[in-house]
Amino acid sequence: MRIARYNYPSYSNILLTPSLFGRSPWSGLESEIDRLFASTVGVQNNPIFPVDLYEDEADVHVRAELPGVNREDIQVEMVEGDLSISAVRKTPAAGDQPEQAFSFSRSLSIPADVATDKVSAAYENGILTVTLPKREEAKAKKIAITVK
Repeated sequence: MRIARYNYPSYSNILLTPSLFGRSPWSGLESEIDRLFASTVGVQNNPIFPVDLYEDEADVHVRAELPGVNREDIQVEMVEGDLSISAVRKTPAAGDQPEQAFSFSRSLSIPADVATDKVSAAYENGILTVTLPKREEAKAKKIAITVK
């Protein structure tokens, strides 16, 4: 995103000329806005995708939106408390353009109370859901109160 500069004849153009201040006061703001939009829109070498993280009494769930990605092109890994999701979206060749592939990845820190050996993943209609069961000792237990 670039800030449009309009050159209307007014006294503000005279006050903001680089010769009076050495540089435009807007140049820093413009570069910060460009950096902000580049990071949120995903204009970078390895764009990220939206992820929802929620939990219930028994499990922690990670829900990732991966529309247009084939199930075979998704990899889910648990390594030392980090969940890594990577995917490749392939666009078929159209006319004179060759097939293109775009890779996405996301890594999340997972709480220590997850049983990593029981992690499961399901992919349906462009939504990847990873279920991370909690360990038995981490689950909430109801304690009965007795009257004495």
